[in-house]
Amino acid sequence: MSIVNDYEVVVRGVAGMLADAPQIRVVEIAVDLPPTQPVDIVLYDTFSNTQAGEKDVDELVAKPHVGHVVIYSWNAQAGLLAKAKAQGVDGYVSKAASAQELVDTLVRVHAGDRVFPEAVDRVDDHTTSYPGAEYGLTSRESEVIALIAQGLSNDEIAKRAYLSINSVKSYIRTAYRKIGVQRRSQAVLWALEHGFVRRPVREVARD
Repeated sequence: MSIVNDYEVVVRGVAGMLADAPQIRVVEIAVDLPPTQPVDIVLYDTFSNTQAGEKDVDELVAKPHVGHVVIYSWNAQAGLLAKAKAQGVDGYVSKAASAQELVDTLVRVHAGDRVFPEAVDRVDDHTTSYPGAEYGLTSRESEVIALIAQGLSNDEIAKRAYLSINSVKSYIRTAYRKIGVQRRSQAVLWALEHGFVRRPVREVARD
């Protein structure tokens, strides 16, 4: 399988979760790049990425060398699950799920099942790595800072992260307090100085 996200710490965190699962072999991690290896499954982590229903997911599903696409997200609202199913996504895992539940979903998808969780309105922190965790940011706060660093407006962040505009503003306020900034320009500078830089990386298993 291949793991896809815009941040290296995220894909390596997910790969670490799967390292002890003998049924799973990660053959490629792709950071800010599309997967190139023929794989049975692409696990698409939505941290700072577009959600189900968007072009990026369509492009993954359409790739001839990708057998199945599974979305890994803390957004598991009914609308997103419906969009993913309509796009031809084969699995969807909430980040509230345990590592074993993630493995079980991947195994079932590989066997030909389509696996989707029950819809939930909100999922908070999860156990995999993400930029900013070591500075006390929650995963949601961290994602909002990452999207600010990419130059997105509050409205664009709300759409990308599938949040209400009020939730975005709330995460910005709490994140700013934690990192000691008051303005957007300061938040961007802080993010760039603390690892929120998207650097394309591709790593392919050699054995």
